[in-house]
Amino acid sequence: MDTRVAIISIIVEEPGSVEELNNVIHDYSRYVVGRMGIPYRERGISIISLVLDAPQTQISTLSGRIGRLKGVTAKAAYAKI
Repeated sequence: MDTRVAIISIIVEEPGSVEELNNVIHDYSRYVVGRMGIPYRERGISIISLVLDAPQTQISTLSGRIGRLKGVTAKAAYAKI
């Protein structure tokens, strides 16, 4: 199975969506290389960087599922290797 290294940048503007977001990420935990979360209290948002090594289809599906959550934005970027 060919995999790609990618990062999904996530901005959470709706705190009520955090539990569901964590559940979605947990569903893909076998592909997660690392995760960093930063609460930006002054703006009332959280910023999460999620590094993955996964098949392209799994990265796209995960990014799409995250982006459909209320008050959550996600964007994936891929390594060229």
